[in-house]
Amino acid sequence: MSGDATMREFGATTPVPEFDDPAFTPLGKPLTDARVAIVTSAALHRQDGERFTPGDTSYRAIERQARDLVLGHWSPNFDRTGFQLDFNVVYPIDRLEELAEAGVIGSVASHHYSFAGNQPDTVSELRLDTGPACAADMLADGVDVAILTPV
Repeated sequence: MSGDATMREFGATTPVPEFDDPAFTPLGKPLTDARVAIVTSAALHRQDGERFTPGDTSYRAIERQARDLVLGHWSPNFDRTGFQLDFNVVYPIDRLEELAEAGVIGSVASHHYSFAGNQPDTVSELRLDTGPACAADMLADGVDVAILTPV
């Protein structure tokens, strides 16, 4: 079996947590007035910043102006070509800036957030610790909408 087929089989049989009452909050204002942030699971970090390690459940804040980003996703089965050609594939900051300039969204957040995608099966750290901490950071920055970009 090829590596790709093995990974597909693994993904198809990996349990996915289900939540009885998932959180959802309606926007409550026009998108043209909303402040938008990116949350990615690409384990992005600044070149001189703290790297993600296997099993890392923390997150990194990325300044809006930062473009010296490193893809910290370490799986040997992950194709990095798209990111190497254009980091907007996993971190669409330039597209977000264009949307703000065109008036489609109100503004771009001053910080965006990166997690490692390989969270523990229970995702309890993300649900109970780092997720709420990241949400508090976004609320402090006045973020109304988070765009989630998985790897």
